[in-house]
Amino acid sequence: MTSFKGAHFPKDVILFAIFFYGRYTVSYRDLEEIMAERGIILDHATLNRWVVKYELLIASTARRRKAPTDRSWRGDETYIKVKSEWVYLYRAVDKFGKTLDFMLSKRRNKPAATRFFARALEVNGLPRKIVIDRSGANTAGINAVNRMLRSFGCPIPIKMVRIKYLNNMVEHDQRIIKKRIQLMLGFKSFVSASATLEGIEVANMTRKGQREPELCPFAQFAALAA
Repeated sequence: MTSFKGAHFPKDVILFAIFFYGRYTVSYRDLEEIMAERGIILDHATLNRWVVKYELLIASTARRRKAPTDRSWRGDETYIKVKSEWVYLYRAVDKFGKTLDFMLSKRRNKPAATRFFARALEVNGLPRKIVIDRSGANTAGINAVNRMLRSFGCPIPIKMVRIKYLNNMVEHDQRIIKKRIQLMLGFKSFVSASATLEGIEVANMTRKGQREPELCPFAQFAALAA
């Protein structure tokens, strides 16, 4: 459960604001005006603090509570600029485009890829195969995960397929995320970027109906904080 103890606004107001920011192409100042039109007067800096404070917690819950996914994965990473420096958003979806996991990293190397794929296995279970492009870091990361699985007594390694065109599913999904980011004014810190991106990812998951598809996207999002 996400705690809203000590907040000066009702829980539903906070959830509506951070969901709206992650789901739609609005700035904090735009959202400040939208909230004011609904009789809720607050500062855009407050909205930023809400995103940084609550989105990471809600995203952690979303990873654990999402509906089961397919065992054929697609993994990739994309570039994000934070305070004039490039960082890397690792992402994985299944063959149907359902989001598996996501992680912002300051490095694009074997340790980062290993950490990402190991975490994805922890919340999604063991995949049958992972499709990647010819990234050396991702190749090394999956090999490291297979060595860990072998040391734990797992007899069947994860099959790795290095064919770029088979990764179109995850690359298409990344364009949705990048489109949302391009309309922002830029990220000032790694922590803020990570929280914002996780909020965008969770909103994207609700759009796909990965929590409770019979509910509207906002209801799915709010249920994650229950």
